[in-house]
Amino acid sequence: MNISVLSYSFRGLFSQSKMDVFGYLETCKYRYNLDAVDIWSGFLTSLDEDYLKKVRSAIDERNLFLADLCVDGAHIWEDDADIRERNYQNAILHLKSAEILGAKFVRIDAGGRDQSWSEEQLDIIVQRYREYAQQAQNRGFKVGIENHWGPETKWENLKKVYEAVDHPGFGVSCHIGGWHGTPDEIAEADKNVAPWVSHTHIDWNICQNQLTEKLTNLWDADYQGYYSIEHHSAVNEYAEVAIQLAQVRDVLSRLRIGASD
Repeated sequence: MNISVLSYSFRGLFSQSKMDVFGYLETCKYRYNLDAVDIWSGFLTSLDEDYLKKVRSAIDERNLFLADLCVDGAHIWEDDADIRERNYQNAILHLKSAEILGAKFVRIDAGGRDQSWSEEQLDIIVQRYREYAQQAQNRGFKVGIENHWGPETKWENLKKVYEAVDHPGFGVSCHIGGWHGTPDEIAEADKNVAPWVSHTHIDWNICQNQLTEKLTNLWDADYQGYYSIEHHSAVNEYAEVAIQLAQVRDVLSRLRIGASD
């Protein structure tokens, strides 16, 4: 099954120096029997090439697949031009790092602190995403937006960006249920975005409440990417993540059995 766990799910252990990126790889492979990983950039202590090659070697030694490199601190829009430039340089560095690590998708946020973007902001966001998408395509992966903070949590905003970028190297990391809107609007957004999704993040609340409905949206859209667990409590993480994994495996098994009937 195409299942992974975002390393952010273990940030409690990471903050206590009880897990590093190498321990995370061990955990995914041998505790959870996964074949793929989803690395949050906060787990990478350096972007030095020698360090990244060590991480790549550890991924390969365990016969793992890097489904996603989830990058923070590289979002496109900030009101301060100096911060925008800093984030741009960070994005470029992470795109190079993704190639070394063998990532198949890179999440870079659009940014912005309001309910929507101005035309100027949107133009810059689209321009940058096109640039990143071309770089990603040249390196054999995709880059994309995620609906988890700022204006990108509104379906109409994310849709506008996706359609304006219009590049085969661009996709969506869907934080399932992570939209702003009424329950009906959120449900509709999760359904509408499914054909564009390259990667997913599935949090605890979705696993406990609407998992079958949400994964069916992706299944019906012939989603080929990874279903990635994201956990937020920062406590009892090994056990809590195991629960979410079991729930996702159960739903996917039922969908697969139903599809074969």
